Amino acid sequence: MRHPDDHPQPPSTSPGSSGSPASGAFAPGAQTRDDRLLSALLTTAFVVLLAGALLRYVLKHGDSDRLPWIVGLSVVLAVVQVAGQARPGSRRAGRVRLAVVVACWVVVVLLAPSFAWCAVPLIHTALRLLPTRSAVALVTALATLVVLAELRLADGFDPNHLLLPPVVAALATGVFVYLTREATRRQHLIDDLVRTRRELAATERREGTLAERQRLSREIHDSLAQGLSSQNMLLQAADRQWDTDPEAARTHLRTAASIAAHGLTEARRLVHDLAPADLAEGAGLAQALATLAARESRDGLTVRFHAEGPDTHLPDQAASALLRTAQGALANIREHSGARTAALTLTCLDDTVALDVADDGRGFPAPSPDAPRDPLGDPDPLRGHGLPAIRARLRQLGGTLAIESTTGEGAVLTATIPLTPATPPAP
Repeated sequence: MRHPDDHPQPPSTSPGSSGSPASGAFAPGAQTRDDRLLSALLTTAFVVLLAGALLRYVLKHGDSDRLPWIVGLSVVLAVVQVAGQARPGSRRAGRVRLAVVVACWVVVVLLAPSFAWCAVPLIHTALRLLPTRSAVALVTALATLVVLAELRLADGFDPNHLLLPPVVAALATGVFVYLTREATRRQHLIDDLVRTRRELAATERREGTLAERQRLSREIHDSLAQGLSSQNMLLQAADRQWDTDPEAARTHLRTAASIAAHGLTEARRLVHDLAPADLAEGAGLAQALATLAARESRDGLTVRFHAEGPDTHLPDQAASALLRTAQGALANIREHSGARTAALTLTCLDDTVALDVADDGRGFPAPSPDAPRDPLGDPDPLRGHGLPAIRARLRQLGGTLAIESTTGEGAVLTATIPLTPATPPAP
């Protein structure tokens, strides 16, 4: 039966949500606050349109024999829709409710075409719950049924009845799909950024760990390892002279014990804060170098210390680096050069501090262009860990290391560190 109802004006649509329909982002059980607000809006819009269409039908067709069916179906539609909003449940449950609502709506529209525009909230619900292709197919079917209902209500042909429902459905679908894809692309970008940030953090941790291991190896080499090397030579000398010169052997043992005690202090200091023991308790670099020269003056090697320039309070890192440089250089002199005297010269200027370590040992020829180079790319006249470690420590502070030597005329090692902030050169 055809009823002479005036069709209601279509409500404005708002696609609202983002996310992939097929991805589960809008699963009722996993809704965000915005998703819940949008669901409440769609439910409210559906119930309001349903109530308006029912009231209109009652006012115009209160004596129709279809009224009980229409009232019953309207109540079922309202209860199912509100129950779905109150208890979202799983995505599967949401799709089952949608199927029930669509089925009841189709029946009520066939009985009363004025209920057709209740399809607008159903379009959004379908787009949110179903995969894109299934949602588009359902939206097309809903729009077709709305067109048929509008044509049944019209007294004559009206192009708006034929064009308005498909346009509204296409607009809602297009905007929703566009926003969904944009949200998906943004989520992929966020995931990439998060993954990149995690990889960068992991790389920085690895680099930090490697740098710390290298620093610890340099500290151990210039403190404990050098002391152990000296103890080993002293103990070997004591063993050789034990029968022939007991007094000299005891002297070697006492010196080895002194070095062992100092090494123990160094080890404790390394555990505590990795600062050289000679710089502990506020001792300046000049005093620490003087103490080092006195301690290393033994077994035929005399070490002198001289300071030039004002007594400047150096940064802890610079003072530690220069003291470690002096320790490493003196260890090399004692082990390789055969020198009888060595000199430590500390020069403090306004913007630079320099340490010269000179000896009168056998020296070595200047390296050729094809000579082996250390890991930092510099010629290493004495292959081993000492000089590369010294260079690496100085370069971390923007400093430089220079070595001058001629066979038979000794060698001079010069370590320079700027006192003004500078960017360390690239390795």
